[in-house]
Amino acid sequence: MARVGLNTERLTQAGAELADEVGFDQVTVSALARRFDVKVASLYSHLKNSQDLRTRIALLALEELADRAADALAGRAGKDALTAFANVYRDYAREHPGRYTAARLRLGPQTGAASAGVRHSQMTRAILRGYDLTEPDQTHAVRLLGSVFHGYVSLEMAGGFSHSAPDSQESWSRALDALDALLRNWPAP
Repeated sequence: MARVGLNTERLTQAGAELADEVGFDQVTVSALARRFDVKVASLYSHLKNSQDLRTRIALLALEELADRAADALAGRAGKDALTAFANVYRDYAREHPGRYTAARLRLGPQTGAASAGVRHSQMTRAILRGYDLTEPDQTHAVRLLGSVFHGYVSLEMAGGFSHSAPDSQESWSRALDALDALLRNWPAP
């Protein structure tokens, strides 16, 4: 019998909080059961297994990120939109490191197509239309932006920029300036 008050949504939220505390790789149904002081078996009426829990956390993180990005992009274009979008990812990673990692989980084709990941792609492409990029350059630029945002944030979170001046915020701002300049002057094929 399921414990009163436990449901899939509550377990997913608790799993996301756990991911932020101990790291996404440490999130399991067993760890979640310990958090609620229940037997593991009692959670299986809500979750299939640890992979199901991890996928649900990833979907939650993608949804949270997409909502934040949509709010940040409202009424913005060009460099202002690019900067707002990039800052959403960086800020989210700082606030929710486990969820940020979860948002990078590889999803199956059907799950991915039904996720908020599609909204992320649409927002990125909307920003790029402001730079007059069309296919296939738009796809190349989407990949470039994702690589720079994720690479920078990952290195920063790992302490890679904490040992020297200038402050990483200055480097982040310069990286966004460079991306804006590159996108405005995208090389012809």
